[in-house]
Amino acid sequence: MASKLHVRAGRVYDERTEADGLRVLVDRMWPRGLTKAAADLDDWCKTVAPSTALRRWYAHDPERYDEFARRYRLEMEEPERAKALSQLREKAERHPVTLLTATTRPEISEAAVLVEILEGQPGG
Repeated sequence: MASKLHVRAGRVYDERTEADGLRVLVDRMWPRGLTKAAADLDDWCKTVAPSTALRRWYAHDPERYDEFARRYRLEMEEPERAKALSQLREKAERHPVTLLTATTRPEISEAAVLVEILEGQPGG
């Protein structure tokens, strides 16, 4: 097994820190009220974002997180998404990566699920 990846979830509205490494936005939509300069991104990987239907169903309801994570993991098995996820993994093998989202609670977002997937943690 490969060495532990340095990947974490964060908010796109937060300023870059030394620990961020590569900053990758994983939302499908551009964050409201944020300029590209203020976002200070290295990449925007829309392909790994949850489907619109799943995102709307979830609505960041903490009680739905486990089911959201399960459904999202299934979406990530689709070929185009799996390829994009593999590219994220390759980046994380070379550099620390912070997966960014606009939500106020990144710990219950797609970014958190992606961190678990990339780190090889079992799904919920």
